[in-house]
Amino acid sequence: MCEYCGCQALATIDELTMEHERVVTLISHARDAHRDGRTTRMAELAREISAVLGPHTKVEEQGLFPALAAEFPEKIAALEDEHRRVEAVLAEADGPFLADPTWPDRLIETLTLLREHILKEQDGVFPAALANLSIEEWEAVEAVRVGVSPPSRPAEKPVAPLAGPRVRQREKVMPTPKGAGAP
Repeated sequence: MCEYCGCQALATIDELTMEHERVVTLISHARDAHRDGRTTRMAELAREISAVLGPHTKVEEQGLFPALAAEFPEKIAALEDEHRRVEAVLAEADGPFLADPTWPDRLIETLTLLREHILKEQDGVFPAALANLSIEEWEAVEAVRVGVSPPSRPAEKPVAPLAGPRVRQREKVMPTPKGAGAP
């Protein structure tokens, strides 16, 4: 995934990125299961994706997104809407998915949306956060991360950019990822 802006030097962004990578791997497995007609396996993978996205989404929506919402309200609102859409279809893996013949195809469509969503965050949100958040805002994001992370979480990387206040002097820009289009 993305490595061009340096945002992965921050522990929280690095962890969010690793979670994205885990989800992308699971999406690949779900596509394979769909191709093979293994609906029960698709449901298992959907539950695994949900397990990764639960704490991940809390960090974004309770920490990262609020810090960016004033500058990018429409983009953040669109990302949160995509979270709800993805969660709704993934949640069906806990219900009567076998009785709904449309669920496997809807899951694949939703996983395509999720993959595009991940690119928007990797190529748009994370670099924008690196450029725009203050040290205090990074500390607030990190506090959310600590609250949803297992106690064994490594803390080798810095919480905030070393540049500190200089980061706030940059122009506030949220890049649009290539091929993602406007939300």
